[in-house]
Amino acid sequence: MDRLPAALGLLALAHVGPAASWLPSVRRRLPALAGAGHPDHVALTFDDGPDPRSTPSFLDALERAGTRATFFVLGEMLERHPEQARRIVAAGHEIAVHGWRHDNALRTRPGRVTAGLRRTVALVRATTGVHPVWYRPPYGVLSAEALVAARALGLRPVLWTAWGRDWAAGATPASVLATLRPDLRGGATVLLHDSDCTSSPGSWRSALGALPDLIAQCGGAGLRVGPLREHGVGAR
Repeated sequence: MDRLPAALGLLALAHVGPAASWLPSVRRRLPALAGAGHPDHVALTFDDGPDPRSTPSFLDALERAGTRATFFVLGEMLERHPEQARRIVAAGHEIAVHGWRHDNALRTRPGRVTAGLRRTVALVRATTGVHPVWYRPPYGVLSAEALVAARALGLRPVLWTAWGRDWAAGATPASVLATLRPDLRGGATVLLHDSDCTSSPGSWRSALGALPDLIAQCGGAGLRVGPLREHGVGAR
């Protein structure tokens, strides 16, 4: 009987172990998972949409800049606003999976992550005709179940190397740029949000306001900005 607690402990460790990749020190040792790509390219990614209150403003700003990006959508947002996902794809952007709800994979009952991923992938395909390639878990927290489910669905997990903390109350375009700056270099994958559905109301405006300067700074440094499909993740 004393083997049972040890076995349960090993199972628990296997379940939560992948979540350590949320830590920057761990992500640096896993460049492909972090999204490190071509040294002359920056991948621009957005989470939590599509949201009719904000996503169109990001699409307009990206169109003005002549830049494409990757949008990690939530299934429940996509279900409510399918027209926004169709506009994302029609504009030449890449659509990817963020899960059905913004749930922490370690705090959900067994099977819920798998069901949510399967449901979201099916809805993306039905809505846009695109089979998504990338998966970013909410909060950047992976679990063993999430990894197994992603692989079964043909999704590749990817996190980020730079973020702007644009979801925080009090964030501004200047604070987003300042937070990004230390990690904004060739090969970076940048995390921003095109919706405030899981963050401070109106916080998306800080990311939107920072976007033109972010793209201009990358261009000034000789860096291309685009979606993950052009980033060569793991090719460094």
